[in-house]
Amino acid sequence: MSDGFAGRTALVTGGTRGIGAAVAQAFARAGCRVTACGRKALDLPGVRVVAADVTDAASVSALVGSLERIDFVINCAGTIRRRDEYEMAAFTEVIQTNVDGTMRVCLAAKPRFPATGGAIVTIASMLSYFGAPHAPAYAASKAGVVQLTKSLAAAWAQDGIRVNAVAPGWIRTELTEAVRQDKQREAGILARTPMGRWGEPEEVAEAVLFLCSPAARFITGALLPVDGGYSSV
Repeated sequence: MSDGFAGRTALVTGGTRGIGAAVAQAFARAGCRVTACGRKALDLPGVRVVAADVTDAASVSALVGSLERIDFVINCAGTIRRRDEYEMAAFTEVIQTNVDGTMRVCLAAKPRFPATGGAIVTIASMLSYFGAPHAPAYAASKAGVVQLTKSLAAAWAQDGIRVNAVAPGWIRTELTEAVRQDKQREAGILARTPMGRWGEPEEVAEAVLFLCSPAARFITGALLPVDGGYSSV
């Protein structure tokens, strides 16, 4: 899968922890020059890390402007506020980060792609399929990310830019730590997941690498579940 990555440039938003950090490091191991951003700049081996905020136009412009070219964009930046999302301030914050932020980065990055095109991957969720009574904004935003992905895929195919999404299921990250500590809830999740275990961030990263690789050259507008079969039952 390393074919097609050596010497190319990848931008990973939300790339300083969890799935984003795993994605950034996977692209670096594949031979890419990787810039990862988050609201805080943390050290990642082999990765240039900068502080940036996808909800701020000037911050995104500065981030993208620091790169001479971009071959791959992976939009991992996101937030969840759970039951606070029933307050409009929190609801709006989640939508602005997860949907508006993804669009803002894609629009800013598009002119930096070479004439031969490239690939964009967005991070959706299993909650793109299901309602979430505990997180209405998060579910709405992730459904929106899917439709945004499909729309950009159709619009930018003529420019050689493929746009796809992955939909992680229950992945072992900081975001799911509280759920993993609740043994009753964890048992229900594992019972519902056909593969019977939590996913690892690296497994999502490998799916992202595939979607950006030459092996996926005729795939665009797709949503790839990485959930151990959770969405199939």
